[in-house]
Amino acid sequence: MRKNQSAFTLLEIMIVVAIIGLLLSAAIYKMAPALDVAKGTRVRADVQSIRTSLLTYSSMNGFYPTTEQGLRALVVRPESDPAPASWRPLMDDMPKDPWGSDYVYRCPGQKNPSGYDLFSAGPDRKPDTGDDDWGR
Repeated sequence: MRKNQSAFTLLEIMIVVAIIGLLLSAAIYKMAPALDVAKGTRVRADVQSIRTSLLTYSSMNGFYPTTEQGLRALVVRPESDPAPASWRPLMDDMPKDPWGSDYVYRCPGQKNPSGYDLFSAGPDRKPDTGDDDWGR
């Protein structure tokens, strides 16, 4: 004698999985702009933090690190000229931009010849393109 068994069929399970997939893809699509806003906010915060450290470096030594010394001069004492007279680490380590690249630093700057340029190369990771984020 057979008992009446009830269970889900393979078709019913596949339909439920497809519906869950559609809901997840819709949620990801709706969340994408929020992720871009978060990345922009992070760039602004990082650039502001690095600018503060550069200002401190300049006030201690009378000049900004050169392009060759780079932002690394805020973490490790530069050995090339001009050597800082007064140096201490101003950052624990250099932050990466939201796309995993180093921030671009030039002193003197191309857009700011009397100071420095500091920006993220953006999603394409290539400086001096349209998607650069200057953190403003």
